[in-house]
Amino acid sequence: MAPEESADAARLLQSFERRFLAARTLRSFPWQSLEEKLRDSSGPELLLNILQKTVKHPLCVKHPPSVKYARCFLSELIRKHEAVHTEPLDEVYEALAEVLMAEEPTQCHRSYLLPSGDSVTLSESTAIISHGTTGLVTWDAALYLAEWAIENPAAFAHRTVLELGSGAGLTGLAICKTCCPSAYVFSDCHTCVLEQLRGNILLNGLSLEPDTADPARHPGRNAYNSESPRVIVAQLDWDVVTAPELAALRPDVIIAADVLYCPETVLSLVRVLQRLSASLKDQQAPDAYIAFTVRNPETCQLFTSELGQAGIPWEAVPHHDQKLFPYEEHSDMAILKLTL
Repeated sequence: MAPEESADAARLLQSFERRFLAARTLRSFPWQSLEEKLRDSSGPELLLNILQKTVKHPLCVKHPPSVKYARCFLSELIRKHEAVHTEPLDEVYEALAEVLMAEEPTQCHRSYLLPSGDSVTLSESTAIISHGTTGLVTWDAALYLAEWAIENPAAFAHRTVLELGSGAGLTGLAICKTCCPSAYVFSDCHTCVLEQLRGNILLNGLSLEPDTADPARHPGRNAYNSESPRVIVAQLDWDVVTAPELAALRPDVIIAADVLYCPETVLSLVRVLQRLSASLKDQQAPDAYIAFTVRNPETCQLFTSELGQAGIPWEAVPHHDQKLFPYEEHSDMAILKLTL
């Protein structure tokens, strides 16, 4: 195989690997490129390599995706193969038979590869809306913010980070593994989201503070691993949290991703940012980074308008170059940097 063809095949394999591990929609896979490669090759090597990068990937074996997802993926892989080659490939059918015998759990796993060679694996609900919240799945702006953080680790290194509306925990886990924060506070208001968050933190090899009720009582780095940040999970309802409770967290950086989904949450977010600003007057003003997908321009305009009325300066963060995670290519996403 020529060097150029080898590089194309490697890119194709990486695309399948990243999309499958993250359980992205099947229509996002480069099926057309696969068909072209299959027509140009007579042997089974390419499909066998795709199997090793997807259903037989060590991360998938240890933390499997949805059974339905794996079944649909393998069925589509078989269709693409049969459209080009008449000879069936036993290994693909054997993989499908294994999946057909498996039971569908209520939780599935998604994994995201980091530049360091490490990964973030999340246990998520198989439903987009579960237990009355959207916080049990990972949304694209969380991936976008995680990419920006990995490209800009100095914004978080040796600092205490407070994440508002942590959801499944992707952004925070990526920051903890790549940006060397001294402490990281995951927060959300839903009990079921917090329970899942704690599970995902432990799943990724980080240790939780023994008492999350009062993070101010636990100075210093993680007692279990001096190389890891202090990790705290806090129940934080934006509408009822008090200024003293926020002051106890003492964040240097505040982040949030995909929390601008309706006018009510926009107003609640601005109010909690105001309270944070007022409660931290005795320390250097923290920076805040808010990432979002522009679904409704009016909602985004409401956010910037409310920031202006609250006296919170903001600026748009330039789009970053590296795309580490698979998300909708044409999504309109943005990050605003606020100074509290």
